[in-house]
Amino acid sequence: MRAVTLESVPSAPAVTEVDTPRPGAGELLVNVAVASLNGIDLATAAGYTQAFMEHRFPLVLGQDFAGTVEALGEGAEGFAVGDTVFGVVMKPFLGAGSLAQYVTVPAGHGVAHIPAGLKVGDAGALGVAGPTALVSLDVVSLAEGETLLISGASGGVGSLAVQLAAARGAKVIATARPGAQTDFVTGLTGADVHVVDFTGDLEGQVRAIAPDGVDAVLHLAGDGIQLAALLRTGGQLASATGLSQDDVKGHDVTVHTIMANPDAQILASLAEQVASGALRVPVTATYPLEQATEAFAAFGASTPGKIAVSCS
Repeated sequence: MRAVTLESVPSAPAVTEVDTPRPGAGELLVNVAVASLNGIDLATAAGYTQAFMEHRFPLVLGQDFAGTVEALGEGAEGFAVGDTVFGVVMKPFLGAGSLAQYVTVPAGHGVAHIPAGLKVGDAGALGVAGPTALVSLDVVSLAEGETLLISGASGGVGSLAVQLAAARGAKVIATARPGAQTDFVTGLTGADVHVVDFTGDLEGQVRAIAPDGVDAVLHLAGDGIQLAALLRTGGQLASATGLSQDDVKGHDVTVHTIMANPDAQILASLAEQVASGALRVPVTATYPLEQATEAFAAFGASTPGKIAVSCS
């Protein structure tokens, strides 16, 4: 099968021919229709994840997927051949990813059925970003009317978080570059979103909106320590980039280091919101598998929203 692989790290991703996987006990073999790019894919190619997870070469990249169940491993339950599914590759190593024509995934975790009304292209970009945005919002426990600063609002996680936070009645401040990124962020929801330019005087811009500090921060990009200083006393910060409580000593704030858990219930809930029109998966570009290197270049250039790859 064709797949986006690395022969070593650090190295540039390339589309190569690799063996088609076979489902083990309790696994599904999925014929992948659409996958999408996430930060971990670039980090893996750059060699940043090698100290944290086992790498198996040739390493097939990718976590998100949507497609059709092709075969069932022994003991796999809850799914049948022909079911359309989506989710996240949940394995204790990197190398058997979803940027490929086929992927194997555990039937018991990280996969859910695609409901009626959810397009496969959207489903293939929801698995990582959706749960990360949802869990980040849940841990900071925002009340209606409280102020939330989302740093990295134009990315995949941030663009979903903007919508989810606005739906909860939060006052959203979002970081983005002037121009296309700002237009993209303000177009995510019908609610007012206060966009600030993270390349300028971030503190001055945020303090002009929230003089006493914001109630919560989603740290998806940028300097986490700088962002923590923009919180009010007792405020909360959720970091998807590794910031910890020890990093903000001297600040009377709480830091939550986020590891999103894409279980079937969370995936199904997000899928229903997208299917109903309450949430939009912001896929801004889709590339064929053979042009995956161009997709990685666009992702590295901070293209707003999610970048998908058509694998079928």
